[in-house]
Amino acid sequence: MQGDAYLKCINPKCGLEYPVESTNVQCTNGHLLDVKYKKIPPTDLKEVFYKRRNSENSIFNESGVWRFRELLNFCQIDTENFEECSKYLVSLDGAEGRQSKPYQMSKAADFVGISTRNLWLQPEGYNPSGSFKDNGMATAVTHAKMVGAKKIVCASTGNTSASAGMFAANEGIDCDVYIPAGQIAPGKLSQAYQFGAQILEVNGNFDDALKQSLEDAQNHEGYTVNSVNPFRIEGQKTIPFRALEYLNWEVPDWIVYPGGALGNTSSCGKALMELYEWGWIKKIPRIAVINSDGASTLSDLYNGKFEDEEIRWNKGNPNTELISRYYDHLDKQGIKPKTKATAIQIGRPANILKGLRALEFTNGVVTTVSDSEMLDGMSVVGLNGFDCEMASGASVVGIKKLIAQEIIKKDDVVVGILTGRQKDAMLPVEYHQNPNNIFANPPKN
Repeated sequence: MQGDAYLKCINPKCGLEYPVESTNVQCTNGHLLDVKYKKIPPTDLKEVFYKRRNSENSIFNESGVWRFRELLNFCQIDTENFEECSKYLVSLDGAEGRQSKPYQMSKAADFVGISTRNLWLQPEGYNPSGSFKDNGMATAVTHAKMVGAKKIVCASTGNTSASAGMFAANEGIDCDVYIPAGQIAPGKLSQAYQFGAQILEVNGNFDDALKQSLEDAQNHEGYTVNSVNPFRIEGQKTIPFRALEYLNWEVPDWIVYPGGALGNTSSCGKALMELYEWGWIKKIPRIAVINSDGASTLSDLYNGKFEDEEIRWNKGNPNTELISRYYDHLDKQGIKPKTKATAIQIGRPANILKGLRALEFTNGVVTTVSDSEMLDGMSVVGLNGFDCEMASGASVVGIKKLIAQEIIKKDDVVVGILTGRQKDAMLPVEYHQNPNNIFANPPKN
């Protein structure tokens, strides 16, 4: 298939290119790949996207992913042809991203120390499987279907397995899920079982599970749907697309994400790079990544807490040896990622290089927050009538910390991404039963 879309290595010194049908997640030199487009989308598509909010009975207009299909048309189809869309594009009846948009939450704004009009929080937990993963899974499984894959494969701390299982069941294909034994919230694991996924337990953590899943995909004709897959990143670009569209394409000062495998950081960076290159935006928002104290790889490396050297993308020449030495240090010291926010309990972020690229492009920052702080952030979102999981609380308290440090100014406009809904039922129960917690509402006798 010749056309507009192709794959390209992210390393500027390498730059190897592959056809869009390729299932490689790396180039032959071991670098991650980007989906690239030759044509520049015209800005009048903004009006098309706005009109599609009235879906006119098209699930692809309803979809918060495929409503922006011209900006991720790696299938190279006629995007106005409903039959072609139905043939190629995978959708859960238009539900992925459909209800995801930024909201103003007054109690959360008061808590972080900013005016309500300047803080927007975008709950991705309203996706059908309950997390942001559905945005990227729609596009990853679309590509899997395009290349005729019979089985999708992933490693998961929970949300990926739920999303992959849901899409696989809907499309009638097999799904293998590698999980770190005993480290997944039952509410997330039950979803994977419910959707018929084959669970494979790994003695280790998420990083070990990812390694085994990639070996499965490579050696047993599976199609990997973790965020190392460049086509999954395409779908996750629609998270900032929706935020920007809702703000009438007036760019905020900050976009804030929890930091796990860094697929969201990478996808946001790619979205902003493309929009800026295409002339869709004139200003570049800054990205803030919020790690857990117990899974702080990016923060440690970015802020020079290891060997007193700050890791940077460095225009495509990052010091990857520093990353390797850091990982060796973790192994020698027996340090494993540890946080109750299991969604971001990741010690070796698979997308760290794309994440560094995004931070360089946006002049971004990285910081950490504690488990107790994340629980506070999760709880104050709940007091506004919205649901989010503990890892999503990182965005809220990360914003609070950066405001206190005067890195985020009080007149800045900030969009925080709430990546998933609550699936660990005991976390809020335990939080509210402890009267020492800020927002505790313990039961009365």
